Amino acid sequence: MEPIETEIVTQTRVACDGGGGASGHPKVYLNLGAEGHVDCPYCGKRFVLKEGATAHAH
Repeated sequence: MEPIETEIVTQTRVACDGGGGASGHPKVYLNLGAEGHVDCPYCGKRFVLKEGATAHAH
């Protein structure tokens, strides 16, 4: 299954709430794996670590 949306990020820990509001989902915190990306288990949004970004959480 292809991700619904992809967001380029600069941190290895991200939060997703599905866009908030009535169409959202509970906020979850996700850690990007060794592959440099993670998909939200609720909405399928993919977070991808920006090329050249440091691989540590802020």
